[in-house]
Amino acid sequence: MNKRLLELLQENCRYSNEELAAMLGCTPDDIKKQIKDLEKAGIIRGYNALINWEKVPGSEARALIELRVSPKRDKGFDEVAERIMAFDEVEGVYLMAGDYDLAVFVKGNTIQDIAMFVARRLSPLDSVLSADTHFILTKYKSNKVDMQNLASYTDERECMV
Repeated sequence: MNKRLLELLQENCRYSNEELAAMLGCTPDDIKKQIKDLEKAGIIRGYNALINWEKVPGSEARALIELRVSPKRDKGFDEVAERIMAFDEVEGVYLMAGDYDLAVFVKGNTIQDIAMFVARRLSPLDSVLSADTHFILTKYKSNKVDMQNLASYTDERECMV
């Protein structure tokens, strides 16, 4: 498995097979086959655009919620994570080591919507012991991209399919 290829695709999924081949010292056909194999194996799960939502008029509020949960016997944290993932407001769920068990990234139309989601839907789950909500005010950097400096963005190529 070519870890460097994965890193380059994560950095910019819009690199062409020719560009990737030049960076990795192989042929575009090799790159095409490697990508197809990585997709088939489920290692590459999709391609995403990185959006600076702060620049979009009327964009949603976002928050990180730290959850302490009680794991289920024989299922650990998986069962509660699956229940949380099913909520439309949830963008990501991560198992953590440290003071809390799950990091949950959510979005809502307003901060109040997120607060109501936590109070009415997330906190009442039988496995949830505590929830600490942190509202995201400004995103400075995401996926190695400076989200504030427009001059740092120069990519205009089309995304690979």
